[in-house]
Amino acid sequence: MGRIWAWARILGGAGILVFLLWKLGTGAFVDGLRVIDGPALTLAFTIGVTTTVFSAWRWCLVARGLGLRLSFRTAVADYYKALFLNAALPGGVLGDVDRAVQHGRDEGDVAKSVRAVVLERTAGQLVLIVVGVTVLFTVPSPVLDILRQHGATAAVVAIAALLAVAVILLAFRQLRQGGSRVASAVRTGLAEIRTGLLARRNWPIVTLASVVVLVGHLATFVVAARAAGSSASLARLAPLMLLALLAMSLPLNIGGWGPREAVTAWAFGAAGLSATQGLTTAVVYGLFAFVAALPGAVVILTRAAVKLRGAAAVRIAAPISPVPYGVATPASPEMVLGRELARAGA
Repeated sequence: MGRIWAWARILGGAGILVFLLWKLGTGAFVDGLRVIDGPALTLAFTIGVTTTVFSAWRWCLVARGLGLRLSFRTAVADYYKALFLNAALPGGVLGDVDRAVQHGRDEGDVAKSVRAVVLERTAGQLVLIVVGVTVLFTVPSPVLDILRQHGATAAVVAIAALLAVAVILLAFRQLRQGGSRVASAVRTGLAEIRTGLLARRNWPIVTLASVVVLVGHLATFVVAARAAGSSASLARLAPLMLLALLAMSLPLNIGGWGPREAVTAWAFGAAGLSATQGLTTAVVYGLFAFVAALPGAVVILTRAAVKLRGAAAVRIAAPISPVPYGVATPASPEMVLGRELARAGA
């Protein structure tokens, strides 16, 4: 089932890109490569350094809150590696899986490390959702116009959301009072949320780091829009960009590509701007994000080189000597077990 879902995510992202190519042509994608210049790329890369550093800081705080050791230097390197793998591989989350598993193996607790990464990413998504929903419901934009035109639909959606929250809270209450393995897991998760995210010394700094990361992503989008030729004001662009960032959370993408481009093209067109310009902006943003993640490739190559040097040093320090003819060698546990089984069978 997991493999089917993974393929569905990739095919969904590919289908979105094919649809955009069919509707808007290849010009927007080509322009995304053409309009990028050195100053814009340097500025986007600098913003990317800032967002990565604050993201790694957030991860350190959450991991330490759960009792895991994680140095800031290691967190930055691992975060860069994760960003590069997310951008270079389909799915967009394999890098986060890698850093969670690797950190868990180093600490001897993979499950807790995975939960730390999930909580760290969740903190960023919560700030994005709160800011995004607030802006989209208050600042003039195509989304706000649709909500005003379909007020009844918006009310139904709001009521459904409140009911869903009530059901979830009721389910959590029942599970917390139960004695099953699921109830135990829920209690453990809630306890880790309190210590990793909601602890008095943690949540203000985690929130601050998440806000800085969000502002960095929005600033990168602004640089991309200006490179694509947009002269719209920041107040007009902000809702469109927040909508695009929310779309990036959808699990239908290829290295982050797919929903972001579709939503940005629609939002620009609905706002009275050019849909093609919106698509070009999203393409430029994607290229900026990939370039900003390139230090992760350096981390991968450097660590691979260190491992190769270490393996070569071990071979040189402890060469394998041939066993003289006629000298018995100790049997491996597998061989001993095999002989015992053979005797038992005899």
